[in-house]
Amino acid sequence: MDNPLNTIGGSSRGKIAIFIDGNNLFHAARTIGIEIDYAKLLKLLCNSGSLLRAFFYTGVDENAAKQQGFLLWMRRNGYRVVQKELKIFPDGTKKANLDVEIAVDMLSLSGKYDTAILVSGDEDFAYAVNAVAYKGTRIEVAGFRNNTSPKLIDVADRFIDLDSLIPYIVKEPDSEEQKAAIAAAKANGLLFMDEEILQTTRERTSQFIGKKSGAGHEKTMPTEVTIPKHRD
Repeated sequence: MDNPLNTIGGSSRGKIAIFIDGNNLFHAARTIGIEIDYAKLLKLLCNSGSLLRAFFYTGVDENAAKQQGFLLWMRRNGYRVVQKELKIFPDGTKKANLDVEIAVDMLSLSGKYDTAILVSGDEDFAYAVNAVAYKGTRIEVAGFRNNTSPKLIDVADRFIDLDSLIPYIVKEPDSEEQKAAIAAAKANGLLFMDEEILQTTRERTSQFIGKKSGAGHEKTMPTEVTIPKHRD
């Protein structure tokens, strides 16, 4: 399968550094009922450039064997994992905030890469993205549109709409239960794998961005890739 990012421009992106907000991406993908194949994602994002580093930031539970196995796999498949132990809050929720680590790494490595790809929807990164851009670095933000802040999209040089790339990054189901879940999500319009559903989603997203951005900011970023219609 051709890399769909080939459809954008023809110039080299030079050395690429990828910064993935793991918790943000995981929850965004879970919201629409998919699981990311991180090997596919890495290959897709590295198009027209050479990879300097791919960082994956996440909170960890040292007692979760399954998560530890996943992170070991990530380390052995092209990612440098930056982790922080989860904190338990009084209401029982567990959370680890790695925003500072991501921002510091983006800034400290600036000058060693030509293109930074931030995979997150958190608008708190807008200031750091601007700071890196002022150093002459190209900034790309990748995310699911409904989970990506319009402020973050606006300060990037390019927005990579992961909604339109789902067929290229989704993990293949390895059980009948997973296949059934994906089929149900697709039937409900949650997996945007064909052009008709994708267009409907863009229309819904346009209203979302207008509300989030306030009056006078109702433009939407056009999708930058052309995806062939999905064939069952």
